[in-house]
Amino acid sequence: DNWAFLYAQRLALKQELPLHVCFCLVPKFLDATIRHYGFMLKGLQEVAEECAELNIPFHLLLGYAKDVLPAFVVERGVGGLVTDFCPLRLPRQWVENVRERLPEDVPFAQVDAHNIVPCWVASPKQEYSARTIRGKIHAQLPEFLTEFPPIIRHPYAPSCPAEPIAWEACYSSLQVDHTVKEVEWATPGTSAGLAVLQSFITERLKSFSSHRNDPNKAALSNLSPWFHFGQVSTQRAILEVQKHRGKYKESVDAFVEEAVVRRELAENFCYYNENYDSVQGAYDWAQTTLKLHAKDKRPFLYKLQELEQGTTHDPLWNAAQLQMVREGKMHGFLRMYWAKKILEWTRSPEEALQFAIYLNDRYELDGRDPNGYVGKLQDGGMGWGGCLWSICGIHDQGWAERAIFGKIRYMNYAGCKRKFDVDQFERRYGPRT
Repeated sequence: DNWAFLYAQRLALKQELPLHVCFCLVPKFLDATIRHYGFMLKGLQEVAEECAELNIPFHLLLGYAKDVLPAFVVERGVGGLVTDFCPLRLPRQWVENVRERLPEDVPFAQVDAHNIVPCWVASPKQEYSARTIRGKIHAQLPEFLTEFPPIIRHPYAPSCPAEPIAWEACYSSLQVDHTVKEVEWATPGTSAGLAVLQSFITERLKSFSSHRNDPNKAALSNLSPWFHFGQVSTQRAILEVQKHRGKYKESVDAFVEEAVVRRELAENFCYYNENYDSVQGAYDWAQTTLKLHAKDKRPFLYKLQELEQGTTHDPLWNAAQLQMVREGKMHGFLRMYWAKKILEWTRSPEEALQFAIYLNDRYELDGRDPNGYVGKLQDGGMGWGGCLWSICGIHDQGWAERAIFGKIRYMNYAGCKRKFDVDQFERRYGPRT
């Protein structure tokens, strides 16, 4: 279920050539830990096995793409290169670096297999809100939301096979933190991810529209880790979920709104706004209001370590933070509350954003993702009240002015108590005595 892969195979078949798949394993990426790398590598093992069955060699190259891929292209006499898309600056830089180093006669194509409507097709500019992008996306869904043609067993074998992959050596090549352990609830890989999709459809989809904002209810898809690592395609999830529109119309529409419209809105923001992870990326009204209230007295001031360990005065906040530390996933409704409290309890909006992104990228399985920086999503795959939505009002509107927040939307403990059984959540995820 990957349009870049399908396009590459089509090119190879047309030219009657072998097809190779390469993955460049970088030793570190933002604040990713062994929790993230373990999930990714186990998923790649499944990809390698599937490729072998399809007569397509899979190569795991250790190092940054610019250092290992152009040499591979030259050595193997590769005639063309196809890559996927990610709107974040680091992966975009990787693509640019490879482009500069490729032999001039090797064409290089990029396919947005990551979104349903490709990012640059959905809109040519940064959209202001879900309201301004929704119509554009829905107008183009009939063209792009189609069934995938199958990848076939490749008829042209390579002249020399892929080197066997020493998976253990891959692990030891990493320069990442090993103290944030892998999680038990999420099994990496496509087959496990598709099983989660099926369980969502049969068990949880019916209550998605009514209960997705209740952290005590099992109503979310929980698919975000598999979406984030490309192990399950968002498009596949939408195609499967939509088959049940007749039965669960409200839930299906809500899921499409989050997994397509909101998700692609976050991608749009990161693609067209180079300051997607800083206060400078916020709208003028939000920057002004945050600056105006930057010196307001904070009721509490916490250091990063106190936040990380979940030792604040607020038992709900602590429980949400500890859920993320232990499970690599925090409920989407609480992510908004979590990030807004960081704004209230740190020295400045800049520090709040820095802390929120660090914690998110270090512990969330689906961290380091456009939806973590921006999205206002409960679950559509990405269960996040994104950091910039929560702290800087991105894709939101100005609200009544108050201390610290200015016109940024406010959330508090009493509001959460009205929404769901806070005590139940605190008992489940609070500090273990």
